[in-house]
Amino acid sequence: MKFPSQELLFQLPAAIILWCLSIAIISPKYGCVVSLPNNETVPAVIVFGDSIVDSGNNNYITTIVKCNFQPYGEEFGGGNQPTGRFSNGLVPSDIIATKFGVKKLLPPYLDPNLRLQDLLTGVNFASGGAGYDPLTSELASVISLSDQLEMFREYKQKIKEAVGENRTATIISKSIYIMCMGSNDIANTYTQTPIRRAHYDIPSYTDLMASQASNFLQELYGLGARRIGVIGMPAIGCVPYHRTIGGGIHRACSGSENQAAILFNTKLLSQIDALQKKFPESRLVYLDIYNPLLYVIQNRAKYGFEVIDKGCCGTGNIEVGILCNHHKKTCSNSSSYLFWDSYHPTEEAYNVLCSIAFDNKIKDFF
Repeated sequence: MKFPSQELLFQLPAAIILWCLSIAIISPKYGCVVSLPNNETVPAVIVFGDSIVDSGNNNYITTIVKCNFQPYGEEFGGGNQPTGRFSNGLVPSDIIATKFGVKKLLPPYLDPNLRLQDLLTGVNFASGGAGYDPLTSELASVISLSDQLEMFREYKQKIKEAVGENRTATIISKSIYIMCMGSNDIANTYTQTPIRRAHYDIPSYTDLMASQASNFLQELYGLGARRIGVIGMPAIGCVPYHRTIGGGIHRACSGSENQAAILFNTKLLSQIDALQKKFPESRLVYLDIYNPLLYVIQNRAKYGFEVIDKGCCGTGNIEVGILCNHHKKTCSNSSSYLFWDSYHPTEEAYNVLCSIAFDNKIKDFF
């Protein structure tokens, strides 16, 4: 791809419930800075991935996978500011950058108005609709994982020219890197098109995904990254869209997508463990989001959520992207909804989930 130069609900085992309870003490201000060990500081946060973390790169490419229109951004900044974030407000890339004390918003790399300071403190290469499987990004006409990596190489060269080789090496080695991807491979490429199903069953397809993830992580390491967090796949069968399509009359979580997610996460964790042994000076951190999402669904009242099976936009059953537009009414209280559209959580939900998934893992990056 050419891009501009700046341019079924599974029951939780008791052990998991106890684990979630042990880490799910959430402060009122979810997005606050978390204390880093040994007075560490992080120069930049750099993100790769899909629509969960995309902060607007798709605004600058030719694709229908966009959300730079109302009602997206309904709670962003002063309100009604669609930025290309697939939510009503902030997304995990912003929240994570805040947690590490870097900055409150992580800008998209393709934003033509980026300044040097924006680059030095980290940018976002994620593209809504992307996946580990190269075919996923091709079908959606979005920025593939390999293209995101190429953009990172370009980014490195930009900061090297600006601040020199030594400072660039420090920024690259001490920054936090986040990878979030995989849902589109299962939910879109495999489930909704026949192309991969003709040659792969779910076990072999998740092998392909995990292999692509491993290749990416090794390339990223080769480019100097050392502190890398990899977010696993969520319980995608529980998003409103898949409840509608595959959850039956009662709109239960769709079991097939959740089982695929579990299988992929197991393989992804295995790859991360192997790479940690291969690169002992690195910090490769697996970030589980599957179990936290299920836990929040099962304990909605604890976190103030009233609706967990429909999105805030439109009917809440299928609207996402261009189907969630200014012609659709939104719910009166988005903070009581787990999901903003039929795929993506609300800012409130992202804050809760990021605190559960990240806060007790931050020490592992150092």
